[in-house]
Amino acid sequence: MTDVFLNGKFVGDVDDGHEFTKNVVDERRNNRISSNLNLYFDEGLDAIFIETGKGRNRRPLIVVKNGKSMLNDKHVDQIEKGELVWDDLVKQGIIEYLDAVEEESALVAFTEEELTPSNTHLEINPLVMLGITTALVPYGNYSQATRVATGGKNQKQAVGYYAANFPNRVDMDVNLLQYPQLPIVTTAIHSVSKYDKHPSGQNVVVAIMSYEGYNIEDSIMINKASIERGFGRSTYFRPMVADELRYSGGLVDEISIPDKEVKGYRSEHDYRFLEEDGMVYPGAFVKEGDVVIGRTSPPRFLSGLDEYNLAQNSKRESSLSLEHGEEGIVDQVFLTESEEGNKLVQVRLRSPRIPEIGDKFTSRHGQKGVVGLIVPTADMPFTASGITPDIIFNPNGIPSRMTVSHLLELIGAKVGALAGRYIDGTTFNVEPEVELRSQLLSLGFREDGTETMYNGFTGEAMKVRIYVGSMYYLRLKHMVANKMHSRARGPVQLLTRQPTEGRAKEGGLRLGEMEKDTFVAHGAAMVLKERFDSDKTLIPVCTACGSIAINNVYKDMLHCPSCGDNTEIDYIEISYAFKLLLDELRSLCLFPKLNLESKY
Repeated sequence: MTDVFLNGKFVGDVDDGHEFTKNVVDERRNNRISSNLNLYFDEGLDAIFIETGKGRNRRPLIVVKNGKSMLNDKHVDQIEKGELVWDDLVKQGIIEYLDAVEEESALVAFTEEELTPSNTHLEINPLVMLGITTALVPYGNYSQATRVATGGKNQKQAVGYYAANFPNRVDMDVNLLQYPQLPIVTTAIHSVSKYDKHPSGQNVVVAIMSYEGYNIEDSIMINKASIERGFGRSTYFRPMVADELRYSGGLVDEISIPDKEVKGYRSEHDYRFLEEDGMVYPGAFVKEGDVVIGRTSPPRFLSGLDEYNLAQNSKRESSLSLEHGEEGIVDQVFLTESEEGNKLVQVRLRSPRIPEIGDKFTSRHGQKGVVGLIVPTADMPFTASGITPDIIFNPNGIPSRMTVSHLLELIGAKVGALAGRYIDGTTFNVEPEVELRSQLLSLGFREDGTETMYNGFTGEAMKVRIYVGSMYYLRLKHMVANKMHSRARGPVQLLTRQPTEGRAKEGGLRLGEMEKDTFVAHGAAMVLKERFDSDKTLIPVCTACGSIAINNVYKDMLHCPSCGDNTEIDYIEISYAFKLLLDELRSLCLFPKLNLESKY
């Protein structure tokens, strides 16, 4: 007997597992049972697993019988005329959905030409095994699978043209590319997804070579003239929002320029950009500490009823100002109402982002890298026809990652740029490389994509030919301007007395075990003295019993809780985090004692 499991639970057994599986599949294809059901007969375990649960990944495939596709020319004609729709194909058993369980017993053919009698299913199109962003990667079948996936992920982080109505929107952390372009090498998904309406990259000339060592590892070198002409330029938008909140007792916030009597009043200089209505004017260049929206609030704690008759001096200042390290130009000011009917002010800040050293760029093949050097055009290598590349890419990025698609796009886009047409790079259905090479030859270039280049410093011809062509490059949202951060002294947390965390809070840079090892290896061990005492504290300890002593500041007295006043107490230097641990142990009724030894 063969056991049957439904969604992981045993429900019974059957005499013949093969026969049962065949009957259920036939019934499903004849639309007598739900198409949501999938099953698999595991002969090794002699068990049938049926799955109907939610959240399964299922994909459509064409059913194959006796080596022939169930989808014939007659069906295709009916689909083109609009007589058949997708659901009809599923109901007629021509197309069925498989999940991971049933795929174990399926043998799927890529194309109709590859069909054999042992095949059970046929791909509708091999491209459908990829997601939308992954399918945007050209020549994907020429690269390692993980790199194609990485290329898809990178496109999600690209700076682009995200919405046509961006001037009227207030979105968090928006990057907008100034001169977006449609790639020369496209895929079928570019037209399906209307990529020309929201592009996120630019076509540039790329030379694959090492030059002066500034593109070591994964970094790239960029032509300064390209940046000056607009390559990679983007704008960063960030909103600041404030509303007039309502409190109990009919108290409300007020958006206006705070009076000098208000508790927490800053200085006239901080409020200099505010207009009479308490809001900043568009076009103001604001920096750290400048108030953007002026606001006063009622006091936090009301002790008596008389305080409801609020005087001006009892209000507190609660204006919105720019945080540490921020700056920008006020782009627009929106005045509206919140869902609760309160007055709502939204100020959108704008700051230009010009590519600089450390900014992240990538091709669509997972070949990401940061800018290592911005080179003056005079120092860039140039080809015999006078073309100076926009980007110099290091050849060492290719062998270990096996992204042949990166190299093919260079040739494909080169042909497209010279011939004035788009190249089809759809995965599994690409324009053949041989045809691209022959067309490149007919256009007056070497068919292998290489060119003679001249040294920008000396003007001498380089002794090797350089592989150069056009390529679609993306600028990613990870920019130095958003991340660069340092601190000397600054705020600390109340509980641990250690520096705060994060760039916005003026936080410290954490030094871990491995960072410590690098300092020691460099012979800079004394730096650790400074690094590891960010929460240094002095505590009094009784030398007799080891208890932490009590320092009565008001009476200027030191005494031990166990031994009393007649004992010797010494101050020791420890981390405040350790002192906190001792306090927490005491709260668990464990009484830690410190046994002191003489330093000398």
